[in-house]
Amino acid sequence: MKILLLSKYPRMGASSRLRTLQYLPHLEENGFEITVKSLFDEDYLNILYKQGRRSSKKTAKLYFKHLISLFGFYKYDLIWIEKEIFPYLPAFAERALSLLGMAYIVDYDDAIFHNYDLSNNQAIRKILGRKIDTVKRHSACVIAGNSYLAARAKSAGASRIELVPTVVDHTRYVPRSDSLLDRPVIGWIGSPSTQKYVINIREALAKACLSYGARLMLVGATPQVASELPGLDVDVVPWSEESEAELIRKMDIGIMPLPDGPWERGKCGYKLIQYMACAVPVIASPIGVNTEIVGSSQSGLLASSMAEWENSLFQLLESAELRKQFGTAGREAVEKTYSLQVQASVLSRIFTETVQQKSA
Repeated sequence: MKILLLSKYPRMGASSRLRTLQYLPHLEENGFEITVKSLFDEDYLNILYKQGRRSSKKTAKLYFKHLISLFGFYKYDLIWIEKEIFPYLPAFAERALSLLGMAYIVDYDDAIFHNYDLSNNQAIRKILGRKIDTVKRHSACVIAGNSYLAARAKSAGASRIELVPTVVDHTRYVPRSDSLLDRPVIGWIGSPSTQKYVINIREALAKACLSYGARLMLVGATPQVASELPGLDVDVVPWSEESEAELIRKMDIGIMPLPDGPWERGKCGYKLIQYMACAVPVIASPIGVNTEIVGSSQSGLLASSMAEWENSLFQLLESAELRKQFGTAGREAVEKTYSLQVQASVLSRIFTETVQQKSA
């Protein structure tokens, strides 16, 4: 079976790496022949990450190149789209594929429809507010990373919806044993855009660190975040794909604070899965899929208020046995459900059934 994968980014982009590209070796082992065409390239991402801006000229060139790649769609049995083909343009490409009888599957790991329907720009809301609903409605299948995204696909009129969580290759993550350091480590992994969520619970973190001599390790944050956490022993560590698993393994507790908002409800809880893969107990805000992940796996605690965050941190810092219990349960849940090896077979089934339905 020949599949054209239209990813948003190359491997450098986390969403593309996790939702599509990490599956390729497993899918190819099962007989799928996959051609990858990324919309944006590494040069685009380097400029975006380093300078925080997008080049209009560069973007236009990449859009044109992506458009040219669509002209060979007839060579494939199926098209696998990450989110949308052309961001901030109407769904003309997806509509055309559908009209031409080309089946496509579209995958979502966050609520990108809010880029449009909640935009501050009135023109964007008016012209593109229902764009993603259109993309979903014309698809052969919508793959959603959580129930919030699946519910939106259902309301959009998608003919078929499959839930596939964002997962890890659990063989890359070694479960931790007991505390690896003299001082307990409260850990977080993320990006500069989400480090503000850690700052939101600094009062609880400060009390826990002061009471138990703990320190805070932030992976992927900016060095400037330490100034927002006065009085805390903060270790800011650069993120890399090669080092992330070993860094998480040094944590005694993994945290995922979130506010309750539409964007946050669409998140897929990936950092929780990473913590769990290393048998690190978790504390998370009960927002979106977090509640389902922590509740079903029994891998940690949920905390809504500052007092609950403080109490949860105190509970885990006081009890090595409780940390071990939660950590073991989390690792088991990853191996059974939140594993690349498990979900690759789910994707294989979805692709096969979609092509069979198209043929019928």
